[in-house]
Amino acid sequence: MSTKHKPKILVVDDQPINIKLLQRKLERQGMDVSVAYSGRECLDIVKEVEPELILLDIMMPEIDGIETCQQLKADPETETIPIIFITAKASKEGKLEGLDAGAVDYITKPIDLDETLARVRTQLRLQEMFRENIELQERLGDARKAAAVGAITQGIAHNLNNLLGVVVGYLDLIKNGYDSPDMVKRSVGLMDHAINRMVNIIRQLGTIANNERIELTTLPVTELLDSSIERLNAEYEIDAKIDIETDFAENPTISANAETFEIVLGKLLINAWESYKKDTPDEERKITLKARIAREKGPAMLELQVIDAGEGIAPEVTDTLFEPFITTKTSVGRGMGLTIARHTARNLEGDVQIKPNPNGGAIATLTHPI
Repeated sequence: MSTKHKPKILVVDDQPINIKLLQRKLERQGMDVSVAYSGRECLDIVKEVEPELILLDIMMPEIDGIETCQQLKADPETETIPIIFITAKASKEGKLEGLDAGAVDYITKPIDLDETLARVRTQLRLQEMFRENIELQERLGDARKAAAVGAITQGIAHNLNNLLGVVVGYLDLIKNGYDSPDMVKRSVGLMDHAINRMVNIIRQLGTIANNERIELTTLPVTELLDSSIERLNAEYEIDAKIDIETDFAENPTISANAETFEIVLGKLLINAWESYKKDTPDEERKITLKARIAREKGPAMLELQVIDAGEGIAPEVTDTLFEPFITTKTSVGRGMGLTIARHTARNLEGDVQIKPNPNGGAIATLTHPI
C-alpha cells in the first residue's frame, strides 16, 4: 500500500475477537481501520468516517447486516461504498441474499485473514479504477475532438468489457474448483493480470486527456536515448539490444521533459520489439535507433528513426494506425501506444510518423524541437 494514502476500512461485527483479528491484520498492511459493534453504530459513524470499504457481519442483533446494507445503499451519500459481507452461512441462498442486498463480495466464517486481505485489496483496486475513470470522464468532457473521443469511448467499452469477462470467467473457475490450489493460484494470477490491464488502460487514457503544458529542461540527447532504452527494458522486462547510430560530432542538447521523452520513444521501441514473431529469440530482434539533426524543413529538429525488420505494418491497420485501440495483437487491453506517442509529440510541436521499411519491417520517425 502507498505510504501517501492509507485506505480507510470500517469493520462491523458484534464479536470483539473478530474485530480485533481483522483490525490487526489490516492495520499491519498500512490501512486505517475504524470499528463498529452493531448495525446501528455503523449507520451512525459511516458518514463521519467516510470509509472506502466496509466489512459487515450479517448476523447481528437488532439491525442485522442485510438491513444495514440496504439502508447504506438507500442513502446517496453512502450507496457507492463497497460492502463485503462476513457470514456464517455457506449456502448458495445465503450468499445470494447478501449479493442481492448490494454487497460486492462475501467472506465465510471462520475468517481466513489472508483471504480477507486479498479480497479487501481487490476491492480497493477496483475503487481506484472507478475514481480514475470518473476523473478521466471529467477531463474528456473538455476534449475538443469529438471523433477521437467517440473512438476512445468505444475502445474503453470494448476492452474493459473483454477484460471484465476474463475476470468473471476465472472467478467462476475459482468458485467451482476451490479445492484445487494450483488452479486457484493460476486463476488468481490471470485475474490479477487482467485487472492490471484495466488500470493501465485508464492511466493511458488519462495521458491522452491531459493537455497541460509539460515542464521542460535542457537535456543531452545521447543520455536521453540511453535512459529511454533502460526504461524500456525495465518496464517491459525484456533485454532489447538497440543499435544507436548518430550523425552529430558533439552531443547536442534539447529542451525536453525526460519522463515524457522516454515514454514516447519507449512506445516506438516496444512496437518495434513486438513486430517480430513471438518465438523470435531476443538476440534476433534487430532494432536500430538513428539520431540526427534535421534542418531541411524550417527550424532545426531532432529526428529519431526506430528501424526494425519485423513483420511490417498490417494492411488492415495502415490507414488507422494512430487511432485509439487499433492493434493487430490478439490480447485485449492493447492499441494505445501510438495514439499516446503522437498526441504527446504534437503537444510539444513535434510529430510521430510510421512507414514501411523498404528492406522489410517498419520505420517509425519521431521529431522533437531543439
